[in-house]
Formats: sequence, C-alpha cells, structure tokens
Amino acid sequence: MTVVRPRRETRPPPLPEPRGPLSASVVNTLRGTGQGLPPLPPDVPDAYGDDLHLALYVLYELHYQGFDGVPDDREWDPGLLALRAKLEDRFLGALRADVPIDASDTAERALDELQLEPIGDDSRSLSHFLRNHGTLEHFREYAALRSLYHLKEADPHAWVIPRLRGRAKAAMVAVEFDEFGAGRADEIHAELFADLMADLGLDTSYGHYVDAAPAEALATVNLMSLFGLHRALRGALVGHFATVEVTSSPASRRLAEALDRMGAGPAAVRFYTEHVEADAVHEQVVRHEVVAGLLAGEPWLDADVVFGIRATGDQEDRLAARLLGAWRDGSTALRTGGITPAAAGGQGT
Repeated sequence: MTVVRPRRETRPPPLPEPRGPLSASVVNTLRGTGQGLPPLPPDVPDAYGDDLHLALYVLYELHYQGFDGVPDDREWDPGLLALRAKLEDRFLGALRADVPIDASDTAERALDELQLEPIGDDSRSLSHFLRNHGTLEHFREYAALRSLYHLKEADPHAWVIPRLRGRAKAAMVAVEFDEFGAGRADEIHAELFADLMADLGLDTSYGHYVDAAPAEALATVNLMSLFGLHRALRGALVGHFATVEVTSSPASRRLAEALDRMGAGPAAVRFYTEHVEADAVHEQVVRHEVVAGLLAGEPWLDADVVFGIRATGDQEDRLAARLLGAWRDGSTALRTGGITPAAAGGQGT
C-alpha cells in the first residue's frame, strides 16, 4: 500500500546567506548581482571553515537540485568550475594532511576497525549521547543538520556506479536499489527521513536548514560530493560508502532507542529501525562484494579506500565534537539558534 504524504516543497531551495567573501562571490554571481568571481586569495581560507564550505556546498548543489532562480546551465559554468577546483584542492589537501595513510594500512584492516564498537562511549559518540542523555530538542537539532545528507541519501554514492565493473558494480546497484526504495517511491530512504522530520515538527523542504548548519555539517556533505564527482576518487567514495553501511546498523539501533525513550512518533522511530536490519545485510554485501570486488580488479586503489574510510570518520568526529560541545554547555550547535516547528499544512511539511 502506498503511503499518502502531505505535500512537500518540490521547487529548488533559495540560495543561502553568504558567510564570507568567497561564499558571497559565489552566491552573488548566481544571483546575477555580482561583479564576477575574484581570484582565490593567496591566503586561502580555513579548509574546514564556514566560508569555504558554504561556497563549496553551493557549487556542489548545482549538480543536485540547484537553486530557485538559478539557470540549470550554471552547473557547467567554466568560472564556477575553476573556483570549485581550487576550493576542492584546499579541502582535499587538508584531509590528506590530517588523515595520513601508511604502508601498513589496508582496506581490510580499516573495515575491521570500523566494527569495533565504542562500548557505552557517549563522550564522542552522538548516537550514544542521544540514547543515554539526549532530549527531543537535541534530536531535532541533529535531524535538522542531518537532513542536508539524508534528503539526498544515496544520490552521491550513485555516481560511482558507472566507474565500477563486474561484481562490485552488481553489488553496489543491489544496495542502492534498497536505498532508493526497491522500486517504491514511498520507501525511498530520503522520503522516510522526511517522514521522521515531519514527526519531529521540522520543515521537510530540501536544503531548508543550510543557513542553520555549521561548517562541520556542511563538510560531511561536501566530502561525499567531492568523492562522488571525481573518477580519480572512486576508491575513496567506496570507502565512504563502506563506512556508512558498516557503522549504520548499531548507531541506528541506538538512535531508534533514543527516539522511543523520548516519545517520538512512529515515523521517526521507523527510519532508524528500518536501517538496523537493512544495513546489517548491506554491511556484508559492501565489504565482501563492493570493496573486495573493486580491489580484485584494481588493487592499487586499496589506499584510496582506506583514505575514504578515515576521512569520513575524521569529518564525522568533527561534527560530533561540535554538537556535543554545544549540548554539554547547554547551548545550540545551530548557527541561527533554535528550531521553530514547521507550520502545519504549509510548504515543506
């Protein structure tokens, strides 16, 4: 039976508010009010900062849903692509410096490490904290920020499919088929997350919470777009995908328990209970077919898979530190303050 949902906003989101000279130049250029893109300054901004990551996020979104009032052909604007490449070089260079890979690192070892669960560790783990101590308002913040990823869930990973062959491609498509609802629009995981948001009184419009998202949240989304848009980083994207699938099931169980304890609605709980079983299966397929299949044909990509795994963990740790630090101080991790409930029956609900 098909679930009948309230209408969701389907127009592209508006352009976000700039956070510095780089993001202002990108946003104003797309609005048609700028004087052109300036050259990247010699003192390139913080590789993990708000200005760079908002600029990069906006440039990447031209390949997804775009923005209201921005022509579709700006996706391949040479000037925008040249600026994006410079920002990517800054971000990727920082990642490689902060996530070094040595000769003893292998994809097999990195995957084994992902399966080592931090027992009861709520000092750095968002899912442990939310299960053990979190409030419903904490979870609403978490869901609002995660919506930047989950409302496009599986999309960036789909870019790797034409870059794979044989068993790796077949297995990747099988897992993605589940992520996209196994042929049922109402079961697409992005739609299930929108149901979770609606249950929590959040606006479900795509990209609605960009202005509220700190740089750490933008960076986790930019990371998978960076990996997805470059064939040279296909191994890193497979590593990112493996990290998501291997760590999802136990974390989803904790998040479902958190929502159940908080008295959230059934749609909110369902998103995570759906992932507990499904991702436990996906974990095995990704490890033994996608990763192993890729490396059987292209063994030289082993270090790239490790890099994708470690870089994903690094960015997730940065986001967790931002949220947990704010929550323990009794404040919010959102840039724009608290979240007001979505208007019943209005756009995006």
